[in-house]
Amino acid sequence: MASGCGDPQKERRSPETGFIGINHPIQESWTVRLILTESGVQRGVIEAGHQAEYRINDGTEHQLDNGVKVTFFDITGKPETTITAEKAVIHDNQDIEAQGNVVITSSGPTVIKTEYVKRTNNDKMIRSNKFVTIIKPDETITGQGFESDQSLKKYRIFRGSGKAFTK
Repeated sequence: MASGCGDPQKERRSPETGFIGINHPIQESWTVRLILTESGVQRGVIEAGHQAEYRINDGTEHQLDNGVKVTFFDITGKPETTITAEKAVIHDNQDIEAQGNVVITSSGPTVIKTEYVKRTNNDKMIRSNKFVTIIKPDETITGQGFESDQSLKKYRIFRGSGKAFTK
């Protein structure tokens, strides 16, 4: 019977990570909390039950699931907008795509519901081309797609219709 631990003085190999395998994450984490910063200032917090990091072309992509919550802060550091969804993808440029029961709330009374949104980091805009419902205390607007600033103060809805309530 042969036993072999090998000679520790011989060549040491590092783990081979050049090829992980197609559709296999290079890293996974559970109960995740990621901080988004800009010039060292905290601009957002992302929380999820599970995160898998994938190598995509020359960069990486973080896929989040098991409940995702993204909170963006205003210039003073106060929570401004929250996006919740079933899952999300964070790209290298910090663009975030969320899908599945997406609910967006702001520090004001506006609530937006849809199945998909993308928040682009370069202009801090939130967009969707899916059916959307925008709910305010005195009106409900529906449409096929929208775009909004991150604070939900200025938004456009496409192919919209709605109901307004008078007191």
